[in-house]
Amino acid sequence: MQQRYFEEEGRTRSAHVVLAAALVGLVLTLSACGSNSDDRNQPRPPVPINISVELSPTRVTASPAKFGAGPITLLISNQSGASQTLTIDGPRLRQSAGPINPQDTATLKVTVGSGAYQLAADPASGLKPGRLTVGPERTSAQNQLLLP
Repeated sequence: MQQRYFEEEGRTRSAHVVLAAALVGLVLTLSACGSNSDDRNQPRPPVPINISVELSPTRVTASPAKFGAGPITLLISNQSGASQTLTIDGPRLRQSAGPINPQDTATLKVTVGSGAYQLAADPASGLKPGRLTVGPERTSAQNQLLLP
């Protein structure tokens, strides 16, 4: 009887050891399953450029009006006699800034793709809309130092 008890106890211990080993293996396997993301190896976006936009009494002008795709900052100056809201409208983008009071400024940060964009003030203002022509994406800022 005693020998049979020790045989059953030995089988139970071996089953516990096998179960513990399987659990340890499972934990190690799951801990190795991490994110497969290579974000740190992706190139940076292009350096943002500033586009000056003037809302004059007769029209909307932008300088430069032609540039490559990527992030831009519109620096808007309202030189008209009334408060204005500026809207940039183009492929997959429509954003507005304002109202901008007369003799005041505003800033709008957007990322533009290739295509033609329209810069328009309030329709009731009668200002002729301006145009932006955006070409292929600008080069990456990957190896440029001292950028914010």
